[in-house]
Amino acid sequence: MDVNVSTASATKEELLHFHKEMYTIRRMEIGCDTEYKARNIRGFCHLYDGQEAIAMGLQSALTKDDSVITSYRCHGIQYIRGGSVKSIVAELFGFQQGCSKGKGGSMHLYSKKNKFWGGSGIVGAQVPVGVGVGFAEMYKMKMEKRNWPCNVSVSMYGDGAANQGQIWEVANMAKLWNIPAIFVCENNQYGMGTAIHRSSSNPEYYKQGGVVIPGVLADGMDVLATREAFKVCKDYAGSGKGPVFLELKTYRYHGHSMSDPGVTYRDRDEVANMRSSRDCIEQVKQRLIDSGFATEAELKEVEKGIRASVSAEIEEARKGNLPPTNLLHEDIFTEGPPKYIQFSDRTKSLKFN
Repeated sequence: MDVNVSTASATKEELLHFHKEMYTIRRMEIGCDTEYKARNIRGFCHLYDGQEAIAMGLQSALTKDDSVITSYRCHGIQYIRGGSVKSIVAELFGFQQGCSKGKGGSMHLYSKKNKFWGGSGIVGAQVPVGVGVGFAEMYKMKMEKRNWPCNVSVSMYGDGAANQGQIWEVANMAKLWNIPAIFVCENNQYGMGTAIHRSSSNPEYYKQGGVVIPGVLADGMDVLATREAFKVCKDYAGSGKGPVFLELKTYRYHGHSMSDPGVTYRDRDEVANMRSSRDCIEQVKQRLIDSGFATEAELKEVEKGIRASVSAEIEEARKGNLPPTNLLHEDIFTEGPPKYIQFSDRTKSLKFN
């Protein structure tokens, strides 16, 4: 794919929207950090602060007719696909009012309505599922005798998962069938505590498709660059040309999970430097100020309101309750028998009454 996007534009309203949504995710994650340390959130918890531009860029380029699946670092994606802070935090509390009814916790947020097929607790396991969703979109399009373009599926994973065998295998399948699938590597530089140069013989993850599947590289700390990259990938995959790899270079501020202080394999100066010089939210604020769209004082006032709003939603989430035990066996199997089973030769099917 020979594409070189060197410029991007945004209106005042778009930049203000980016700032609001990204800052909301940031404050939600800081709130989750506080609640975890207070032991109101238990179990695994992987925070997304630092990577907000990817979630925002994705949602700016795609629609909710496109499908998204990601790893266990999923709070930001759940929010940007239409979830509320209250429903996300309630899920982390294990409450029935959570977006997964209190059964999923931090790693298994989900929204069928918005075609967000969740976070996955198994490293890399979400990618074959995401490609399967892309195949379903293509199959449905052909069965309905519609022409391209087609809705795309986005499968997100980190640099730590990039060399999982299942990703390589399903990429091969996706190209054989030209499935409208986007493989997105959120390269935050460290797989758990291992730097990319120690874990991968080729840390240029967008090139993993070789000469067969094209790749796109973009700055994952810049919301405009991320948005444009997703647009390019959607246009390519959705037009019937097949899958595409997208690598977004980003950085997480917290450790891998709440059990990781994040400073044993990187020093505090590195994290501080990223915060001061590359922060994705500060970039948007500076563009608003430089363009004369908003003053620093006005943006501080907006952020003050967002902090209050997020705190209020967390307090509302705290009022929830644990799911009753009789719900434990629900949401495991589909209700009722399948309508039919299609055999491989497509000449017959087994129907159910």
